[in-house]
Parts: sequence; C-alpha cells; structure tokens
Amino acid sequence: MAGPAACPHTGTALGRSSAGVRLIKGQRTGVGGMRGTGDLSKQGRPVVGGPERGVTVIAESAWVLTLFCVACGVVVGGLVTLLAEWLVRLSWAPLQGPARLLTSVPEPWQSVGSVGVGAGLGLVVGFVAVHESLSVRVSADRVVLGIRDSSQEFGRDRVGLVVRDGKQLVLLGPDGMEIAREKCGLPWTRLAAAFAAHGYRWADEDPYRDEFRRWVPGMPGLPDGADALLRARAAAREKDAGADDARELRGELSRLGVVVRDEKGRQYWRIPGQSS
Repeated sequence: MAGPAACPHTGTALGRSSAGVRLIKGQRTGVGGMRGTGDLSKQGRPVVGGPERGVTVIAESAWVLTLFCVACGVVVGGLVTLLAEWLVRLSWAPLQGPARLLTSVPEPWQSVGSVGVGAGLGLVVGFVAVHESLSVRVSADRVVLGIRDSSQEFGRDRVGLVVRDGKQLVLLGPDGMEIAREKCGLPWTRLAAAFAAHGYRWADEDPYRDEFRRWVPGMPGLPDGADALLRARAAAREKDAGADDARELRGELSRLGVVVRDEKGRQYWRIPGQSS
C-alpha cells in the first residue's frame, strides 16, 4: 500500500500512531471525552492516486476478529469438558446423559475433540461477525458505509451531521432527516477523529432524541401508510430472519419522511421539522 500522504485540504501529514492506527497529525479535531470500544479495529492508509485523495478507512480487522472468536471457542470447548466432569458427580444435575457421553471419551481425544469443536464453532462465528461488521470510508467528498457485501455512498452535501446513538452510527442530512443508521462496533474516538479531520460535524448523542415518540398501532400524526409500515416492521423484527425486512421497511418509512429508531424492542418515530 502507499506510504504517508498529505491531506489535500489541510496539508497535514497522515501517519501511523503507536496503536497502529492512521490518524491526522497536527490538526485539531475538536473531539474529546469519548471512550473507545476496543482494539479489534484498525484504520487503513489513505488511498492515493485514485478518484479520491486522503481517504480514511476504519474497519475491523478480519484476521483479528476471526482469531478472537476462534480463541473464545477454544476456551468454551475446554470449559465444556470441565463442566461435564462436574455434572456427572451430581446425581440431581441436568444433562446427565450428554455429560456421561462426553466424559466416556478417553483422553487425549476428549480434550482434543472439545477444543476442536469449540474452535470450529468459533471460526463460523468469526466469519459471520466479519460479514456483519461495519466499515467506514471518509473523505472530504463523501462517506461510504460498507456492510454485508454491500455499501452505501453519501456525498458531502448530503451529510449534515454524524451522530453516535448508543451502539449505532447515524448520518443525518442538513434538514435533520436520517439517511443512514448502522450498528457499529468500531472505536468511537477514532471515528470521531476521522470525521472531524475531514470537516464533518460530529455529535456524541442524537440532538433530535427528545423529538422521538413511541409508536403504538393507530396513533395519530403519522403520514398515510406509515402506520401500516410500522406494523409490518414490528412483525419483521420479531422474526429471527427479519433483519433485512426491517431494514427495507425503514427505507420505505424514510421515503415518507419518517425517522425510526429502536430501543428495548420498541419502535420510536419522528418527523423532521415537526415539533415533538
């Protein structure tokens, strides 16, 4: 990959920090007092020579995330063996049959099998986690959010504010309309620094949070058709495989001018420009 490059808007150099993260040096970001969410993420090098210059990429490391899940699976596999040995000593304990079956396997095959199964399950979980993880590309011209082998691209003029809303990254338009909302496991301090370095406005919480109203079927104030879409979305969210339907219905509600957020299994809504 290309070496250090200069940001075309600030003339400051892009370098690698001691944590292995590429940050803007010598430029105030105006971001402080925020906590990170872990070390499983990395910030990539700027893309030089393409249609965009000075692109900051923040994404979870596929190798680190997968190895982490495999390691957790190995630990769980070892603990299952210890748990089985403990259960067979208790006549009143549940799962006596599976516990006796597991402990009947002679060593070292018992430990090897438990660890191997745990590692295999961890590998599967790791692949799923990588597939579901969010990547963020930020430049002075646009923001690109990548997830599930697809991406959403937003021009600079469409992004009025970038918001951290709990564990979700939210992009708001200049009129306060929500244009993107994605679950995010990336370090918030690095995201805030990246957006601020490219000149985007950042907020640690949703400035429109108090305008949201809890949805109940048949409530007044919604545009025509919005109540039916919220009913369908509530049903989709109750299904294990309803995430894609819920996402699509959120887009349909957005086209009607309705912003939706979820909290503790409930749906809340607001209409930009409408008083709470």
